[in-house]
Amino acid sequence: MKELSEKLLRAVEIAEPTLRNVSEAESNIPVLKGGWSRKQVIGHLIDSASNNHQRFVRAALQGSVEFPGYDQDGSVSVQDVQSARWPLLVALWANYNLYLSHVIAHIPTPKLEAPCRIGENQPVTLMFLAEDYVTHLLHHLSQIGASV
Repeated sequence: MKELSEKLLRAVEIAEPTLRNVSEAESNIPVLKGGWSRKQVIGHLIDSASNNHQRFVRAALQGSVEFPGYDQDGSVSVQDVQSARWPLLVALWANYNLYLSHVIAHIPTPKLEAPCRIGENQPVTLMFLAEDYVTHLLHHLSQIGASV
């Protein structure tokens, strides 16, 4: 898990300066099909960090977990991410992921096979969730011009 943790750490260290250079005005412009702006994508990634933080810790503690599904459009909407200040979103995203890098590095090896069910999906292992989390983050960073 150290390697995955370091991959996440490097992604934040590379993407954060690029994201900080995006102006408030640019952060508001829709950049994805369906109309999501950079703000909304980063808000979605903050949600992903928050949801997965709970999944990682609870699966390591309990040995298995079941979580509800995630309504990404509803979550971005109800939080009104679009009206949040860009520097706040970037700082929260970066710092949350720096912490998640630390958490991932310290997941006990015997717990990596813990089964995790999200919504109606088939169970996956805690290791899969952590790997998928980083893959998901990298995908969205690429979409908004902060490729790693």
